[in-house]
Amino acid sequence: MSTTITIAQHSTHPLTVNRLGYGTMRLTGPEIWGEPANRPEALQILRTAVESGVTFIDTADYYGEDVTNRLIREALHPYPSNLVICTKVGATRRPDKSWVPYNTPENLRASIDNNLRTLQQEQIQLVHLRLMGHGAVPLDEQLGAMFEMQREGKILHVGLSNVTREELETGLQLGPIATVENMYSYAQRTTVKLAHGTNPGGEEVLDLCEQHGIPLIPFFSLLHALPKELDKIAEIARRHEATPAQINIAWLLHKSAWLLPIPGTSSLAHLRENLQAAAIRLSAEDMAYLG
Repeated sequence: MSTTITIAQHSTHPLTVNRLGYGTMRLTGPEIWGEPANRPEALQILRTAVESGVTFIDTADYYGEDVTNRLIREALHPYPSNLVICTKVGATRRPDKSWVPYNTPENLRASIDNNLRTLQQEQIQLVHLRLMGHGAVPLDEQLGAMFEMQREGKILHVGLSNVTREELETGLQLGPIATVENMYSYAQRTTVKLAHGTNPGGEEVLDLCEQHGIPLIPFFSLLHALPKELDKIAEIARRHEATPAQINIAWLLHKSAWLLPIPGTSSLAHLRENLQAAAIRLSAEDMAYLG
């Protein structure tokens, strides 16, 4: 099992990172809004992640809003040379905590400028365009704005998030797509409808990502697991003296060399537990049992 993965491998500026990253979304307050309940612990989580070998951190300026970006800057700036900070644009939050599209070319430019400011960077290494309100702003207009900012040097690499197979195929025709970020876990592999919209699953695009050498970055939750799936993952966890969450991470790492999991947590203990999942070796029999 490979321990690293390369983003934009065929470009002039490939980025190689360790294959277990960290997603910052849960560092915010309830409903992904406001400051963390324990700010010192949130800062320590970020520092511990990097000290433990995490070289890929996922964030967004609409987490909080701007909470995770400011935490990252406070905890880690000046950034280690091998650290890749990936952000997302295409959405924003209203005061009622609802999620809404923010994806006109002007919106996207404003978001990139805001991310550059709050992260205190001159260039963002990887930005995911999160698709929301499908059809409201044509995909070619959204990606066109992203590629324009890439040419200007504000963005190094462009990725897509929350995409269907058809949308990814279209995106690949419009320009170089470095990465894809979709909901994906052992128990949640296909499209799921949530309160704030539809989330396409990773299984729907994984083979396409593999064909094109594009890392697929899963964001996931065990909350959608069916009882029979929980039973199977619990059995494998018992065999390896691990937790179900650790086995979910290990399953992703073994499922495909093109998967880059980014498990998030607001607990320092859970962070250390998640990182230990990279050392778990699932056998062919384990993977066959899980399915």
